[in-house]
Amino acid sequence: MTHGRVLRLIFLLLAGLPAFARAVDRIDIHVGQVRYAGSQVENIHVTLDMNGRWQGQAALRQADLAVMAKAYSLPLDVSQGQADGQAIFSGNDLNVARLKADLALRDVAFSNAEGSRAGERVGGRLNVDLNRSGRGWDWSGALDWNAGEIYWQPWYLAKGGLSFQGKGSLSDTLLTLERGRLSVAGVGDAVLAATVRRSDNTIQNLDLDARKLDAANAYSVLLKPVMEKTLLGNLEMAGRMDVKAQLQEGALSAFDVSLQDFDVADRDNRFALYKVSAHVPWSLNQPTQANLHYDGGHLLSMPLGATDLAGVLNGYSLTSPSLRIPVLDGALTLKDVSAAFVQGQWHWHLSAGLTPLSMADFSHAVGWPLMQGKVAASIPMVTYTNGRLTADGAMGFDVFDGSVVVRNLVLQNPMSVAPRLQADIQMRNLDLELLTRTYSFGAMTGRLDGDVKNMELSRWQPVKFDADFHSSPGNYPRKISQRAVENISALGGAGAAAAIQRSFLRFFKEFNYARIGLSCTLRNGVCDMDGVEKAQSGYVIVKGSGIPAITVLGYNRSVSWGELLDRIKRITAGNASPVIK
Repeated sequence: MTHGRVLRLIFLLLAGLPAFARAVDRIDIHVGQVRYAGSQVENIHVTLDMNGRWQGQAALRQADLAVMAKAYSLPLDVSQGQADGQAIFSGNDLNVARLKADLALRDVAFSNAEGSRAGERVGGRLNVDLNRSGRGWDWSGALDWNAGEIYWQPWYLAKGGLSFQGKGSLSDTLLTLERGRLSVAGVGDAVLAATVRRSDNTIQNLDLDARKLDAANAYSVLLKPVMEKTLLGNLEMAGRMDVKAQLQEGALSAFDVSLQDFDVADRDNRFALYKVSAHVPWSLNQPTQANLHYDGGHLLSMPLGATDLAGVLNGYSLTSPSLRIPVLDGALTLKDVSAAFVQGQWHWHLSAGLTPLSMADFSHAVGWPLMQGKVAASIPMVTYTNGRLTADGAMGFDVFDGSVVVRNLVLQNPMSVAPRLQADIQMRNLDLELLTRTYSFGAMTGRLDGDVKNMELSRWQPVKFDADFHSSPGNYPRKISQRAVENISALGGAGAAAAIQRSFLRFFKEFNYARIGLSCTLRNGVCDMDGVEKAQSGYVIVKGSGIPAITVLGYNRSVSWGELLDRIKRITAGNASPVIK
């Protein structure tokens, strides 16, 4: 019997029940098999009584989900899939009162027009129980997804491992989840309650409570896809985390995150924190206190000591009077910290101070040649807005028994793949003996001043600057070794004979000088070079004085930046040739 004939028979019987009232107490209908929309419905059994109540059961075999989906207005296009299962149903007159189904799904494929949601070879089990209540339905159900791949932008989930159980109500306007449990394999469980407006599928309210989530899997499966293009897009994590969250009218209104025995490290080796414990509660409408502790870590290869940090969160703002972060044998102190997230952009300002750090420890940590002395800094005000970081006032450093001051610092898009930095740097009274000994340049004694103006770096590589290095004013010993003469000469251009080795000068280990100076104006990848004064065929880099005296010339005025870097590399390899006058 066809599906249409069965339905017509059932409705005729329902309509004619009063005529049979005196003679018939109950009607049983049995149908062996019905073909409907590419599906096979078997063993249909329906019972009707004289009060208009009816109930029945049926088996579904090899249901074609693609064909069946065309009969309904769905937000997704189902292109293939099959279902098998059992269903029971009951009602009164022409109204369905209950529908309970247990379905096995396999090889389901779906997508939407935008390509933001798709599934392939999806398989699992679906149980649903609907009971009419007033003008709506009470429901309970369970979904166990155990096969296939699903992309639900920005998340990609493979191999199943997701299950859901819940109950709630359904009306023409709202879908309500009174209580549900969502389990993600390897991550953990979350308890949910929610209300969804059916007209536009907006989540009006959501309460989520997840305890003891596995941080490593939670990051890789749930968090990384959201943070892919940020500073937090390539992390490694370990530990446990508790998360509570509330949404109202589709927007986050509160959350509470706790971390226990938590480790996090950037795979690009920019930072790491170990043994983290934290409690970060947040509410859109009232202030909360956030606290964080870690036993250690590193920032840009610099070791960090045990730290306790605290701040007040108030809506989309953060304030803290002082944050102290131990670094090496000193500390970075941030004061009057104020940050706000407005219209999708972070804006913040603070003042910073760096207590003296051992230059020996610092240079070892960042992989630089060993330096001596201390480094300290102070920044009156740092401001960040719309991807642009600026430092008001000067940053001061004490290094090589002299001073370095950085002014007009501007850093654009520091978290992007192409940051851009601008600054002016002033160096005064640096000890040449400490400086040249550090970089194995050859021995020199004296003092050095330097100015680097209009400096611009793109992707941390120089693209523009006006640099000038010269002897500091004052009376002090001024000596330069043969090795230093060779290396300085190589910076001005190779090709001259090693005159020291061909004359009486070879008997002297060091020479006197009056002035040293070298400048470079970098534009468009070319360095325009000069020295302390003009020469007949070049410029003077080292001006000799006394006996024995030596003057070093440079010949190449225009040198590509890449070639100049190569010359510096050759110097460190000992391949320098002096130009002697």
